[in-house]
Amino acid sequence: MTHDHDHDCGCGITHEHVDLARRRVLAGAAAGAAAGAAALTGGTATAATDEARAYYADPETPGLPQIDMEIDPGRTALVVTDPQIDFLSEDGVTWGVVGESVTEQGTVDNIERLFAAAKAAGMPVFISPHYYYPHDHDWHFEGTLEKTMHSIGMFDRLGPLNLDNFEGSGADWMPQYKKYIEDGETIVCSPHKIYGPAQNDLNLQMRKRGIDKVILAGMSANLCTQAHLYELLELGYEVAVVRDATAGAKVPEGDGYLAAIINFRMVANGVWWTDDAVKRIAAAS
Repeated sequence: MTHDHDHDCGCGITHEHVDLARRRVLAGAAAGAAAGAAALTGGTATAATDEARAYYADPETPGLPQIDMEIDPGRTALVVTDPQIDFLSEDGVTWGVVGESVTEQGTVDNIERLFAAAKAAGMPVFISPHYYYPHDHDWHFEGTLEKTMHSIGMFDRLGPLNLDNFEGSGADWMPQYKKYIEDGETIVCSPHKIYGPAQNDLNLQMRKRGIDKVILAGMSANLCTQAHLYELLELGYEVAVVRDATAGAKVPEGDGYLAAIINFRMVANGVWWTDDAVKRIAAAS
């Protein structure tokens, strides 16, 4: 597996380092995640989603102008950030901090619904993935979450041209998404390394196809998804974010999903539910 560093492979991280770092990261949110799991016991994902919708509901009387985006066939694409095991699966290294939010939002199923709707409508689909290679572990400085991701082996691969042990690893796609991503039509961009797409070819690939409107989903809400939103807006795209096709970490420092929702409302060209997004995509095809 990608995360199994049985020896120092040149990235400076051993199996023992990974396990120790993972325990430290997950311990900080153990109480919150346990509480969320307990709340779901005996209930359903739907009940959790309904409760979350009420908690994160938009203000009854918005103080800002209500903006929306129209889908234009041929100019609009679905962009999904990091639809990978490490973010979205119970087997991923971040489940202890994102699992509660992923469950509340129904994120895994909602992303799949967007994939299916886009494919049925012939809408272009772009994936902006997150990968780390051994040389990325030699950076001389890191931000808080960069250090965390590197320490727990998140999104690790053996090299840009090496797919050994990739299948089923934390860097791999969620299994239910593979039929959409690996259909020969989806554009998988080069990896982004921090949060936004400034260092990958997402912008180039979309501009070359005449795309100037984006329906944005994926992980994680206040990190890569939000960073993609800001970068794409700066580049002149219209962007609608699908609010329940993302999720965020809940840690002692705060609720990442709540932070993202507030910012989505303030800067996006649209903030949609998956139900609405699916209907709009079908109607525009």
